[in-house]
Amino acid sequence: MRIRVTVMAGLATLAGSIGLYPLFEEAGWFQAGLGAVLAVAGGGLLARRLRLPAVFNLLAGLLALLLYLNLVYAADRAWLVFIPSPESLRHLADLNEAGWQAANRYAAPVPLLPGISMMAAAGIGLVAVLVDLLAVRLRRAAPAGLPLLAMYSVPAAVREDGVNWLAFGVGAAGFLALLMADARERVGGWGRTVTTRRRQRDVPLAGTEPRPDESAARLDAAALAASGRRIAVGAVAVAVLVPAAVPGLQPRGFLGLGTGGGNGTQTVTTPDPLVSLKRELTRLDDSVVLTYRTNDPQGPDYLRLYALDRFDGDRWTYSPLQSSSKDRLTGDDLPPPPGLTVASVREVRTEVEVRPEVRNMTFLPVPYAPSSVSIKGDWRVHVPSLMVYSLRDSASGRSYTVESLRAEPTSAQLAAAGNYPAEIVSRYTAVPKNIPQQVRQLAQDVTAGSATALRQAVRLQRWFTQTGGFTYDLSAPAPQHGSDLVDFLLHGKRGYCEQFAASMALMARILGIPSRVAMGYTPGTETRPGEWVVRSRDAHAWPELYFQGTGWVRFEPTPSGTAGQGTADAPGYSLPAVSTGGGPDGRNAPAPSSSSPADDGATAPSAAPSHRSDTGPEGAAAAQEAEDDGFSATPWLAGGLLVLLLMAVPMTLRVVTRRRRWAALTAPPPPEAGPSPGRSSGAPSGAASRTWEPDPAGAAHTAWREMRADALDHGLEWRTSDSPRATARRLGELLELDAAGTRALTRIARAEELARYSLSRSPEPPERLRADVRTVRDAFAASVGRRTRWRARLLPPSTMTQTRDTLRSAGDRVLDVAARLNDLPARLRRK
Repeated sequence: MRIRVTVMAGLATLAGSIGLYPLFEEAGWFQAGLGAVLAVAGGGLLARRLRLPAVFNLLAGLLALLLYLNLVYAADRAWLVFIPSPESLRHLADLNEAGWQAANRYAAPVPLLPGISMMAAAGIGLVAVLVDLLAVRLRRAAPAGLPLLAMYSVPAAVREDGVNWLAFGVGAAGFLALLMADARERVGGWGRTVTTRRRQRDVPLAGTEPRPDESAARLDAAALAASGRRIAVGAVAVAVLVPAAVPGLQPRGFLGLGTGGGNGTQTVTTPDPLVSLKRELTRLDDSVVLTYRTNDPQGPDYLRLYALDRFDGDRWTYSPLQSSSKDRLTGDDLPPPPGLTVASVREVRTEVEVRPEVRNMTFLPVPYAPSSVSIKGDWRVHVPSLMVYSLRDSASGRSYTVESLRAEPTSAQLAAAGNYPAEIVSRYTAVPKNIPQQVRQLAQDVTAGSATALRQAVRLQRWFTQTGGFTYDLSAPAPQHGSDLVDFLLHGKRGYCEQFAASMALMARILGIPSRVAMGYTPGTETRPGEWVVRSRDAHAWPELYFQGTGWVRFEPTPSGTAGQGTADAPGYSLPAVSTGGGPDGRNAPAPSSSSPADDGATAPSAAPSHRSDTGPEGAAAAQEAEDDGFSATPWLAGGLLVLLLMAVPMTLRVVTRRRRWAALTAPPPPEAGPSPGRSSGAPSGAASRTWEPDPAGAAHTAWREMRADALDHGLEWRTSDSPRATARRLGELLELDAAGTRALTRIARAEELARYSLSRSPEPPERLRADVRTVRDAFAASVGRRTRWRARLLPPSTMTQTRDTLRSAGDRVLDVAARLNDLPARLRRK
């Protein structure tokens, strides 16, 4: 039953599961995993107690895991509390689906919801099943490290800070303990170890010469074990210390004790309107900038830092701020947002906490439009743009609360927007005279046929995200001059949010629509209901367009989703309308609850899957869920290809070994190699030209080894103690060969017998022996079943034996080196 190794396999799985701690907010997942490991260990012990085949050991572990999950998570729907029923199985499937959706919705660490807890228990349990099967039932403790290692790959892929070195050390120690337990049991199978209190010299027999002290050459078991422990500790230390010492691999510093900066802190620079966003978007550490809570039931909006209202022909920036004491925040309501007089609004409360590592954040990220801000310090508001800033304070480590008004315009309200005020037109539609005529004409061409400013804006956005052929690319250089934007629009069409936002705002101004560029952060990632985290990668720029009656509203020309800015999201009013039947002028009318514009008769492709639907919050949620649940065949195809490649390794190794053996006989040795076992003919000794022929003895040995490998591959017994003649006679009786097969088998055995025992050369040429081996191989295949034939082709046991012998030889060499290193101090002391 191998109880000791079973216990160590369970402990190794639990030790490896500790590496999953960064994924969860609470520790309850470990208890769930502990129960799963205990259930799997019990199932494996029962299968081994009943002496069932290995495949039933696997099934017993899976069945025990299912019973455990059914007992813990669906006991009220099961038969007799723990026996699975159709209803309990459906409940487990529903829990798994809910857990999967929650895992995709929240960022790590995730809340320990029932579905997530069950997924954690099931995952740890599956790893326990594989470890129990490999290490205990199949006695392959070393490959059992692969499923243990798989548990570390999950937090390493999800969290930028990976796994703590201490958690890695615990898992490594558990795996080493499993290897030691397996090795002890293997050695113990040879019998008890006999030890003496002191060494005694061997007494030579009468009439013989005394031999050197053999006891000095024996490996002391305790010393050998100590060497093994030293090697294990050294390997773990190297695995922990080397990555920690390599620059760039540990953003938090050596062993996570620092934060990467020269003074022990990690600096997070907020987006600067005068500096490219690229520095934030391409940070390797992807640091957390802030966290916040919101009561917005439809999801939070972008957090704006700057409103850039001036384009000088090269770059966007904001006009100089004229600050005075009357601009200070006093706790009263802020001035109303400009132009917001018609559209309905929703009051939103946001509680923000900026990380202490952030530096030089003198503008507050707030959702537009803020109506009041509660924060300590000297903070002021710029009335025209509602930017909140400070002349001397920083938001680093501060917490503040923002009350904001979120406008909810309908497409009709935006389409019916009145004339712009004169001060808005003069300030937000100015375009430098050096803008090329090509860009001006491009803006007119993209929006040709649009009757309203809203339709022009929607067509511009759709051109950037769908029909214009643009590609989101962080490797594109930051725009520094007007010619860079011209190249982006007309030629390169590759860039990131800064180019997309700046270009759309410029084209909107060319069309006479007041516009500006906003910079800040996208909403980030939800970590638990109502709580969000914003990281450096969420830094973003987007255009804001002015519509009388609604004020400033944002658009999203940057591609979003996996092929763009990951957390960017287009507002519903900027997406194509949803058809609900016939409408006026023969067009489809938008849904009653929609706020999307009906584009003026143009056939528009549907919105990108990562954008919100224009059917309101329910449609947005449904679209997001449809995206999350979408099936992608690429990972499955890649995984299947990897499995096929791994399965082809033994077969490929067998073919390569066979060809190399025969090729070694036909390839003449190099001239500098000296005399070879091959024969020379065609010229007398000492002649200048000699004809090389393969060694007949080598050909006989090769044919014999190939026939032995073929016999093992087809599951035939091979007795190493039999002579070649006895082996041929036994195989001939077993296979009932025909005349051709009998002659081939006899020639191979006779050639091996002559090469092994006689000084005369084998009369059979290598070509004949190779053909005889193929004939015997075909006879082997004809004598066994289809399953054995396929196993001989795909998973030849001779290859497994060859690999095992190679590993055993390498292990013996390692033990020999360890013994020498262990004896080195004693030798030095003797010298």
